[in-house]
Amino acid sequence: MRIAILLTMLSFFFSPNPLDAQVKSIYDIKIEGLEGGTIDLKKYKGKKILFVNTASKCGYTPQYEGLETLYEKYKDKLVVIGLPSNNFMFQEPGNAAKIREFCTKNYGVTFPMAAKIDVKGKDMHPLYVWLTQKKYNSYSDNSVKWNFQKYLIDEKGNLVGVFPPGTTPMSEEIVNAINK
Repeated sequence: MRIAILLTMLSFFFSPNPLDAQVKSIYDIKIEGLEGGTIDLKKYKGKKILFVNTASKCGYTPQYEGLETLYEKYKDKLVVIGLPSNNFMFQEPGNAAKIREFCTKNYGVTFPMAAKIDVKGKDMHPLYVWLTQKKYNSYSDNSVKWNFQKYLIDEKGNLVGVFPPGTTPMSEEIVNAINK
């Protein structure tokens, strides 16, 4: 019995990360949509993608308006994907229906929204494993500091920018990165 437990523990610590075997590029990652189905990142090859972890009860929540403006203005070359997360002070407590209603009613959000995910911790979604680890993204090791941190992917699937939560969506920094 003790040997079986020891072997199980050792296999946990020495087994390869499941992301290693499954993901060759960001386009291989599957994201559940807020209203069901899957957000297929392959569909966005050739466009930039701005990933943003969102929350309805955060001081940065008004950034939804700027995200929608950014999406509408640059939708020919950019897709914004909102990823609701409850990892920071439980600021996204709602279920999918409440999140959709909040975003639509208050900010007119039309960009794709994912189902609620974890952006840190032991249940971190594979997308955020990729976004935060240089061995996958070839850009930087980083961590999600708070709600509304932004990650910009170029048209070829490369991480090219990480923007702190306080950086507004229509900031010169983000707009310049999109127009590169």
